Amino acid sequence: MFRTSFVRLATLAALSSVSAAAMACEALRMTPGGTVLEVTDGDTLVLDSGVVVRLIGTQAPKLPLGREGFPTWPLAPEAKSALEAIALNKSVRLGFGGEDVDRYDRALAHVFVTTPQGEQWAQQAMVAQGLARVYSFPDNRACLDLLLAAEGRARAGGLGIWSDPYYSVRAADRPEQLLARAGHYELVEGRVLLADRSGGRVYLNFGRFWKQDFTAVIEAAALRLFAQDGFDPLVLEGALVRVRGWVDDRDGPRIEVTHPEQIEVLATQ
Repeated sequence: MFRTSFVRLATLAALSSVSAAAMACEALRMTPGGTVLEVTDGDTLVLDSGVVVRLIGTQAPKLPLGREGFPTWPLAPEAKSALEAIALNKSVRLGFGGEDVDRYDRALAHVFVTTPQGEQWAQQAMVAQGLARVYSFPDNRACLDLLLAAEGRARAGGLGIWSDPYYSVRAADRPEQLLARAGHYELVEGRVLLADRSGGRVYLNFGRFWKQDFTAVIEAAALRLFAQDGFDPLVLEGALVRVRGWVDDRDGPRIEVTHPEQIEVLATQ
């Protein structure tokens, strides 16, 4: 009963976001987009002008798209179909809140789809259905609070990817399991045992053995963004947090934090 009710509420929230889309992220620089002619996957589409748009702020399950040996991520076809239902053959506007173009010449934009009910924010709709998760960059941080809220509701309801173990939130106190996910983008939850500054970096240690346990590393460039936001990561010692990013293996599993939105504070004590 709870699951059914939650799904209904999530659907209503997604529908209400149609009328609210025009008010979302008012700081974005809006431009005409055109008509969506093709959806490549759950976070990429092609306009009638030939412009390829990467839906900034989100990461949908990936398709191989011609890459040899690249596996299809769970629910990738479903994510593509969902974005097609939202945007294909429809007129869109693009909103820019940071870097405009990536190294592949794709436009990095928030996509607002024209519907009879008003504009629908494609990123929020995909995240709300559990068919994309928040994926951000230090040079493109607009609207993340709204997307994180939508992701939290979808995750709590077990929608889409959040019902598949491939996308499970990992436990920071299971370093051996995190090492097995090296090279993957992950969400990791745990309590910060020690927050320490050393050599221009801040280390958030989640275990007593820093060469084996999980660590989040905040480099100097990222610390400047933290300072601009008035966020001192050293106060996270003892806090329960969720960290998102790419897991690598350097003195145990770790995630490099490049901007504040990669860390969500779940409890301070």
